[in-house]
Amino acid sequence: MLIPLKPGELQRLIPAVATGNQFRASLGTPQQVLQRLMIAAIGGVITFLIYNQAQLGSRWGPVWLVISVVFFLYMLWGPIVEAGQRNATLRRYPAAALFEGEVADVTTRERVEGRHEQADSRGQLELVENRRTWVLLELEDEDGYLGRLAFPMEKRHQSIRRGMVIRCLVLSDRKDFSRIGSFSDAWMPGLRMWAGEYPFLLRPAFEELCQRRLSSKS
Repeated sequence: MLIPLKPGELQRLIPAVATGNQFRASLGTPQQVLQRLMIAAIGGVITFLIYNQAQLGSRWGPVWLVISVVFFLYMLWGPIVEAGQRNATLRRYPAAALFEGEVADVTTRERVEGRHEQADSRGQLELVENRRTWVLLELEDEDGYLGRLAFPMEKRHQSIRRGMVIRCLVLSDRKDFSRIGSFSDAWMPGLRMWAGEYPFLLRPAFEELCQRRLSSKS
């Protein structure tokens, strides 16, 4: 079941500015957090030292001070900008619809998410792969197969079974949805659980929309 959204509903469900959940999701791995911290510290210190030199009779002193502050705050605005960019990838679609269907199949797959070298017990370098298990959900409704939703595996996802009702947004470049462009994160009311790689949706607003629009179709 695809129910096209009304004008403005997509923008209300997927905000332009990062929410708390989106900010946390955009922080990334501990390695990415450390990288941001190093950029903030090194960039902030260097520009602050330049500011100390420039302010001795230079009109560029305040500019360097602002740049220094921007670097020091990179840990905050970096994830906010990244979340805004991710939100924009779905907000740009001209067609969006509410989908209610079921999980046709549940599978898992190992993905290589990075490689690095480290020394083994003999002091020799070896290539180590960072692997992560992903869940793949095949989605379908009364019209047949719709697409696949993929997200990193967590322990709570072990309770997902075939035939469970699932709801999400479907995005397309075409008004007739003959070609699916993307999916949002998904809500499974039977488990009271959300699943997805990234929390695109304002979740209370989406649950309210489902209650309002789906009940009117029943």
